[in-house]
Amino acid sequence: MLRSARRSVATFEPVGRLALPGGGQIVVEGPYAYVGHMAPPHGTSILDVADPAQPRVLAQLRVPDDIHSHKVRVADDLMLVNYERYPEGDRTRAPDVGLKVFDVIDRRRPREIAFFRTTGRGVHRFDLRGTHAFLSTEWPGFRSNILLIVDFANPVHPAVAGHWSFPGQEASASCEPLPADHWVHLALARGDRVYAACGHAGVMIVDISDLQRPRTVGGIAWDPPYTAPTHTFLPVPHPIRNRRFAVVTDEDVTDDVLEDPPAFMWVLDITNERRPVPVATYHVDPAGLAVPGQRFGAHQPWEHIREDNIVFVAWFSGGVRAVDISDPYRPREVAAYVPPPGRGRPVAQTNDVFVDRRGLVYAIDRHEGLTVLEFHR
Repeated sequence: MLRSARRSVATFEPVGRLALPGGGQIVVEGPYAYVGHMAPPHGTSILDVADPAQPRVLAQLRVPDDIHSHKVRVADDLMLVNYERYPEGDRTRAPDVGLKVFDVIDRRRPREIAFFRTTGRGVHRFDLRGTHAFLSTEWPGFRSNILLIVDFANPVHPAVAGHWSFPGQEASASCEPLPADHWVHLALARGDRVYAACGHAGVMIVDISDLQRPRTVGGIAWDPPYTAPTHTFLPVPHPIRNRRFAVVTDEDVTDDVLEDPPAFMWVLDITNERRPVPVATYHVDPAGLAVPGQRFGAHQPWEHIREDNIVFVAWFSGGVRAVDISDPYRPREVAAYVPPPGRGRPVAQTNDVFVDRRGLVYAIDRHEGLTVLEFHR
């Protein structure tokens, strides 16, 4: 007797919850989670997540009231955090900005060992690969955040290894100054390439085989007519259908939840790196999720795409979405979970998501709360 085919249903199941100040980024290494917070005086929290049902705070770093320290990366026993001007638009303040390095061999007592100083607003986001950090930062001679590559082989004395910018960012450029939102927002290093999301300037692929002389390979921009800035440019680490793909999340940066076109996720074919091509989009149905005065659209994916082609992405009031891109021309949502909102908030504002080696999914809210989930498929 023939049996009808049944599609398996994926689910998120809540495992643990911790009332934690709002976070900009969460990363998990082994039994520890690291959270960069959205607003002073909260800097970085280190958590014990060996028992995911009961996350415990081990240490919390504080920052001055003019510092935004919302991003964190970890390599072995080193922890790097950003120092950015807060509020970012307040140019009456000139705080000490850049990237701080901590020895966290004792997770309960982080010890600062270096401060790599930059200029202007400071470091916004950064990636870490091997002994090199890839910073989005203002830097002398440029009009907006560029990509600055810093070598941390000697973590006590970090040194500039190279830098990259796109045309019009140079302070000496003869063209009209670019708007401030044309900048290197986040550059992810993968092999000998960097995948740079550049806000309203689109996305660009950069060859870093020579770190001292990065060069642009190709790129694409869609503003206008699509006005949400690019946030993250994430390549799929393996081929699909013998082609190379990437996903790009735009960022919902307004409180107008009815904006059209919305901030969503793109799928790009990057087989020809010189000419990336959009081949599909994914968006969440706003019904029952969008609330006036709160962000709804896309934000940040987990910065790895598994062999099963699942993309985990934080979607502000849409919570956490799991999207299957096995058919890159037709992305398909397979599961979703909207965490509880922070105290006094009408809806969740899921800001970042991370999947650990156990397959547990961590979602941090930009106002309050960490949620730990199990993903079943």
